[in-house]
Amino acid sequence: MEKRRDSKNRILKTGESQRKDGRYTYKYTDALGKVQFVYAWKLVPTDRTPAGKRDDISLREKEKEIQKDLADGIDTAGKKMTVCELYEKQTRQRGNVRHNTTQGRKRLMKLLEADKLGSCPIDSVKPSDAKEWALRMKEKGLSYKTISNDKRSLKAAFYTAVQDDCIRKNPFEFQLNTVMKDDTEPKVPLTKEQEESLLSFMQSDSVYQKYRDEVIILLGTGLRISELCGLTEADIDFENRIITVDHQLLKSAETGYYIEKPKTQSGIRQIPMNEKVYEALGRALENRNGAKETIIDGYSSFLFLNRDGCPKTNVGYATMFRGLAKKYNKCHEEALPKAMTPHTLRHTFCTNLANAGMNPKALQYIMGHTNITMTLGYYAHATFDTAKAEMERLMA
Repeated sequence: MEKRRDSKNRILKTGESQRKDGRYTYKYTDALGKVQFVYAWKLVPTDRTPAGKRDDISLREKEKEIQKDLADGIDTAGKKMTVCELYEKQTRQRGNVRHNTTQGRKRLMKLLEADKLGSCPIDSVKPSDAKEWALRMKEKGLSYKTISNDKRSLKAAFYTAVQDDCIRKNPFEFQLNTVMKDDTEPKVPLTKEQEESLLSFMQSDSVYQKYRDEVIILLGTGLRISELCGLTEADIDFENRIITVDHQLLKSAETGYYIEKPKTQSGIRQIPMNEKVYEALGRALENRNGAKETIIDGYSSFLFLNRDGCPKTNVGYATMFRGLAKKYNKCHEEALPKAMTPHTLRHTFCTNLANAGMNPKALQYIMGHTNITMTLGYYAHATFDTAKAEMERLMA
């Protein structure tokens, strides 16, 4: 039987052919049993690419890659999906998520669609491409933390591609701090002196005096700011001095106010009140007497309301804390931490209890953390003074 030949009279292998326009084709069956085709203007690497045609590797080189992929069980069709397609597939398979997560996914997808990485086939993305993407995001003005979170999402998507045998390696397996400097402001808790000074300042300040009880409650409970915003009369048991935390109040530009359950089952907890918190909550309850009723997803009688009688939000508190820190720092030699937010008080609460020797598992429960690593590794800060005091106590 006569062998097929190309226009240069070269014998073509099984699956190879040449079209009338001179382009070469290789036909094969992928791992799923589906017929696939690849094309090239060159049969072998030494051939010249026809004038006006895009330069590419030769057909024989593509065949070699395909045979290696088939031998390794790589999905030769799946590896050609774009990064955007991979990320869309990843998010579609994990659909039961919170509103904030959905919004974050939309934001990242828009970034990918606007960046050249998004249209790249996933098998073409190298670690250097992933690093260049991170640097471009930095140039766009994204913070280190945001880039780190987005990188983690893309790493998870590419991990799925590896598991599905679409690619061999994950290009996002690199440490971000080797590519760019981590300029995130460290979260620093307040010292005891700063706590007392801040509360004293708020007591005498005409603008921030009305927020003092919220600060006392945050410092004495470690509540997340969204959990504080969601507190209702029904959540406060004054007789037994217990705060029940089983929801949080959030607000978005798209949907307005909405209630969400804690991220994990560990977030559902009861927090005992100390005397200061008990008194502050009592005053908060008195202050809301006569306020108009707002019902959000079945919840009502929210404790902390703005001037319009609507529940306060985390955005409002963030703005308040920035103004508070700015005004406080103008008249105090020891400034508050640069990253002064409501979460600073949660850090402070956890650090105080950890330094006081609270049982780590009990502290984990109060904080509403899923694992103890988060409680001690991220929130409980130690200093030389606290370490020295603890050594002296144990060695006495």
